[in-house]
Amino acid sequence: MPLSAPVVRLPAHTRRVECRGYAREDGLWDIEGHLVDTKSRDIPTVERASGHIAAGEPLHEMWIRLTVDLDLLIRSVEAVTDWGPYQGCGAIAPNFKVLEGETIKAGFTQRTRELLGGTRGCTHLLELLGPLATTAFQTIYAARERARPAGADGRKPALVDSCHMYASQGRIVRARWPAFYTGLADPPEP
Repeated sequence: MPLSAPVVRLPAHTRRVECRGYAREDGLWDIEGHLVDTKSRDIPTVERASGHIAAGEPLHEMWIRLTVDLDLLIRSVEAVTDWGPYQGCGAIAPNFKVLEGETIKAGFTQRTRELLGGTRGCTHLLELLGPLATTAFQTIYAARERARPAGADGRKPALVDSCHMYASQGRIVRARWPAFYTGLADPPEP
């Protein structure tokens, strides 16, 4: 179902974020993110030779590639800034290597802010890490399930209580992981 009809409005800003996950032949996984911000009007600037950033031209265009293993341990990081509002924007990209050795898991967003927040990083590259983390999980989930089925080791599967559909008292947990089901039997349907 689409959103309700908006009031009359004019476009001002567009942000496109695209993330893709790839299985590598060496058993690792590449998770790539691309962020592009554009404006619908020209923006004057002394930072570009043209004297402005033209409407539709990237204000920001940035990439990150995380190479991870089956445990979501980050083995390598590459960050690139093709376009930023200032000539020095891309100089911070090598700082993102600090993520090597970190694991994508609960608390990852907070950890990335500790390592790369403020003047240690770039706001836009840092924001791209959230969708990348989700993409990594989605990319690797099936392979992780084949290698180590959730709940088989007696620990609560990570998905249990992660959202309303995976509530421990809900029907999906009851069906997929009955040992971790905490609810009463669902009432009969009317």
